[in-house]
Amino acid sequence: MMQLMIGPLLALAIGAGCRLLDIPLPAPPKLQGALLVVAMTVGYLLGDQLLG
Repeated sequence: MMQLMIGPLLALAIGAGCRLLDIPLPAPPKLQGALLVVAMTVGYLLGDQLLG
């Protein structure tokens, strides 16, 4: 449960840091690409719950 809370906070911190330092985001600039990353993350978490 703690991992689910730390993950979004870490993602927000990385996004804010990239914005403050004017570094390009390490994520796809298109909505479809961002949704693919979200889908892969959810699949990873579900696999961890089902197999772990």
